Amino acid sequence: MFGAAAAAAADRRVPVDPNAVPWNTVAKVQTTIGSRCTGVLVAPDTVLTAAHCLYNTRTRAFLQPLSLHVLLGFVREQYRWHRLVASIMLGPRVATAPWPPTDDWARLRLNEPVPLAPLAWAASISADAPALLAGYNQDRREVLMADLDCRVTQASLVAGGATLIRHDCSGTHGTSGGPLLARHGDRWELLGINIAAGRDSNLALSPAQP
Repeated sequence: MFGAAAAAAADRRVPVDPNAVPWNTVAKVQTTIGSRCTGVLVAPDTVLTAAHCLYNTRTRAFLQPLSLHVLLGFVREQYRWHRLVASIMLGPRVATAPWPPTDDWARLRLNEPVPLAPLAWAASISADAPALLAGYNQDRREVLMADLDCRVTQASLVAGGATLIRHDCSGTHGTSGGPLLARHGDRWELLGINIAAGRDSNLALSPAQP
């Protein structure tokens, strides 16, 4: 199983406004066991996050929907939208740890839609393309932080239609599930979600659409 994201060598994170586009689609995912991750709104009633964020290592089981709270527009204990989770869809080969990185995703169906425009998925992902990464990092958990100046270093299409993306964006624990974004003029696109960290690069996932 892939762990939560750790800081890249160069820390370029800055605070961003969680109520401004595109950061208003970034969700803070809180659990009743005290763990926190990030997610991103991919439909008015759906947030995508990393599956390992929902896994209880003590019980070796996944948390149930009632254990989750999704907050958007969150900053310093204030938020604009709060939603409970009605159901969870996990990657097809996710049962118990460890599981393939290509399946390290979870779709949270919310109990009520959020009146926001979700991000569109990127049609293609190119190596060396500019990128941005946002998340609620463990060391600044009350503020949405983003690396606005990083790049995709490798994009690999794997069996089943998923794409694994290596990038050099800065992030710490808590950034797992956070969106890796691309900007084309005024248009924002979702490349994938952050799922893991390495010494020289982090790993994001663009899952095959279930």
